[in-house]
Amino acid sequence: MKLLYLGDVVGRSGRVAAIEAIPQLRRDLKLDFVVVNGENSAHGFGITPKICAEFYEAGADAITTGNHVWDQRELIPYIDGDPRLVRPANFPRGTPGRGAVEVPLPDGRKVLVAQVMGRLFLDPLDDPFQALEDILSRHRLGVTVAAVVVDVHAEATSEKMAIGHALDGRATLVVGSHSHVPTADAQVLPHGTAYLTDAGMCGDYDSVIGMGKAVAISRFTKKIPGERLAPADGEATVCGVYVETDDRTGLARAVEPVRIGGRLSRAWPKG
Repeated sequence: MKLLYLGDVVGRSGRVAAIEAIPQLRRDLKLDFVVVNGENSAHGFGITPKICAEFYEAGADAITTGNHVWDQRELIPYIDGDPRLVRPANFPRGTPGRGAVEVPLPDGRKVLVAQVMGRLFLDPLDDPFQALEDILSRHRLGVTVAAVVVDVHAEATSEKMAIGHALDGRATLVVGSHSHVPTADAQVLPHGTAYLTDAGMCGDYDSVIGMGKAVAISRFTKKIPGERLAPADGEATVCGVYVETDDRTGLARAVEPVRIGGRLSRAWPKG
């Protein structure tokens, strides 16, 4: 199986770039499954049902979110009815939506997509490690599901790495989101799980993590209320990670970064 995960889509620039790129990426990389993190796709804050539909129409198979999942309130009554939209699994019991979804492929195989949110420097949520243990106890990689993709939406690189190693051998891919900056540590861990600390964002990198520079700088240099942050609207770089799996086990055979367009250097799978 060939999988692609695209990092946090930020604003209109990132959204347009990702939607335009997905069909080409599916074709050129012969992809079986695409996951998109869409939590910043609605003007930088949250996601709407309309944008979900646009991602699905472009060829996304599942969408993850993060700490901004509820910024667009219209998502709250929608999320329970979308079987391919994921919010962090370690939100409190009773929160709308799903922390993990099984998405069927045309050939009958299923891919499990799960997400947790980190607790270091973010909200003090339930234990992300235990949340993932609970999810994986109900699924067996290579038996009940053909692949397991885990999105770790977290600030701290150490927390993301710890989760990656804790799941090594039980997930196909553990990939970090939220930081909006791609890391250079794509690797297959010792027991066969593909890992990347952060896939980066799909957005304009002439910015401060996707937001306009002037307002972002002002927030750091002046302790007074200012303008609301707004996404930068220049040409976006589409950032993600590509994984090839062993169809027998569901574990990773190869993992490589993907970066196209915009200001960052291009990265493309060698295979």
